[in-house]
Amino acid sequence: MKLNEIGVPDGANGSSRRKGRGNGSGLGKTSGRGQKGAGARKSANRGRMWLEGGNFPLWRATPKRGFKSKFARDTQIVNLQDIAKLDVSDINSEVLAANGLVKSAKKPVKILAEGAITSAINVSVSAFSAKAKEIIEAAGGKAELV
Repeated sequence: MKLNEIGVPDGANGSSRRKGRGNGSGLGKTSGRGQKGAGARKSANRGRMWLEGGNFPLWRATPKRGFKSKFARDTQIVNLQDIAKLDVSDINSEVLAANGLVKSAKKPVKILAEGAITSAINVSVSAFSAKAKEIIEAAGGKAELV
């Protein structure tokens, strides 16, 4: 048997019943929909996505509070104590991503002043807190913005 020899099964392509063509057809007057109610309406079979039949609607139940800025930057945060554990003198976002301190080297990185460092390191990332910049420069390193 080949694909071009496969036929349509018997009864697969029957014509649909014509509704609303008189009582003699068996599907006249209400056309098989019964009387009144939601089932008799044209949109009842498809249903309304927001209509929950007397239940409290989900769109009203979900909280609509707060604000999300479309200008917000997805900044990744790294603390100085995590940088101190690395044995690297020049640190940038690629080094942080390679060591698992940030997820992506393409997103902005901010250094915060949690912890302390003793050795001089050169850090070049998107942002620093004021205290973190002071600590890095006090240890003899450089804090460069990229």
